[in-house]
Amino acid sequence: MPKPNHNLYTVPMQEQSRYAVGIDIGTTTVRCVVGHIDSTTGAPKIVGVGQSANSGMRKGVVSHLTGPAAAIDAALAEAERMSGHQVDGATLSINGSHIVSTKSDGMIAVGTQDHEVTADDLARIEEVATTGKVPLNREVLEIVPHAYRLDGQDNIKDPIGMSGTRLEIHANIISGLVPHITNVQKAAELAKVESRQVVPAVLASAQAVLNESQMENGVAVIDLGGATTGVAVFEEGDLQYVAVVPFGGVNVTNDIAIGLKVDPEIAEQVKLAHARLTNNSASEKVEITYEKTKYSFNRHEVDEIVEARYEEIFEAVAKELKKAGCAGKLPSGVVLTGGGAHVQGIVEFAKAQLEVAAKIGMPTGYAGVSEEAERPEFAAAVGLMLADSVGAESAVGSGKGGKTEGVTKKVGGLLSNLMAKFK
Repeated sequence: MPKPNHNLYTVPMQEQSRYAVGIDIGTTTVRCVVGHIDSTTGAPKIVGVGQSANSGMRKGVVSHLTGPAAAIDAALAEAERMSGHQVDGATLSINGSHIVSTKSDGMIAVGTQDHEVTADDLARIEEVATTGKVPLNREVLEIVPHAYRLDGQDNIKDPIGMSGTRLEIHANIISGLVPHITNVQKAAELAKVESRQVVPAVLASAQAVLNESQMENGVAVIDLGGATTGVAVFEEGDLQYVAVVPFGGVNVTNDIAIGLKVDPEIAEQVKLAHARLTNNSASEKVEITYEKTKYSFNRHEVDEIVEARYEEIFEAVAKELKKAGCAGKLPSGVVLTGGGAHVQGIVEFAKAQLEVAAKIGMPTGYAGVSEEAERPEFAAAVGLMLADSVGAESAVGSGKGGKTEGVTKKVGGLLSNLMAKFK
């Protein structure tokens, strides 16, 4: 798919400046954030934001390439016009219930008694931890070392520089199916964008909205998307668990369409204008205008439909939190992101359903045109831009090649590196 000719951009400026780009390829919408990286501090300034309706995806995975490619192209064109920077590479999101986290251990001999542990040793032990633990049809997206053990000394966070002979690791491996990852990259390539990294959308959202204290205390990010809901659990500063459930805002729209006996386009407008999760059962009427025709519906009926689907979504989330061993045990509660977090009353609803504190997470505190992106649905795109700004040397999974090819010699999870740099 050809990209517009952006001859108006000056090459010297691009050579002197460094930009970071995040593209969140959602089932219903593609969102793009362009950041300019300060040459002194390394901090990003948001200079471009774009979004476009998407098609050709189901439940977070690509079903045909041309739809996402066109949406990426349109979202980028908007962000490029705003930033004055022509995008040729970016960090992309990946979604879908094929994304899983697996606990794994590994052990290597690092040398003689006075041998100091190096980054090469850590890269080697990460490869040992993944070998045989991740099936051949899956690709490692992220390795999060929970703890190292060196010659019997436990709970080491960073063993580099320490001396010993036997090094062990306990880690969390995040992986996805190779075909789905490859299709996301191909869609970007059709839009003339090189994939620099591929990061699960919920992890990108977490980077944009969490702080170090929340990650240390225990917190979960719930990314309420169009067709999926991502769950990421953090505790003791580390990512503990990741899952994606196949329900989202599209399901709410379809339920409204069936319940009210209207077209999905009308149901979507009803959802955006009137969806809420409250205990107010007033029998008032709600009205919308679609294509110059007015429609009127019973408020109580709309509320019942919306609440029933959100109950199902949060029941699925609660099951994932139970699998993670943290149901009702998150001191910092849950942080809600994604377009589905806009529903009125969702914070109190989440508290009641999950029995923990809840708040809406928005990517704030970034310079530039950040007000354009300070919305829950832009959390993933901002997080992807931050990941892109750190660069490939901090990426655990590059999204290229086989299941361990993307494992780098830089140690520590992507999120840990980002937190150290920007929080």
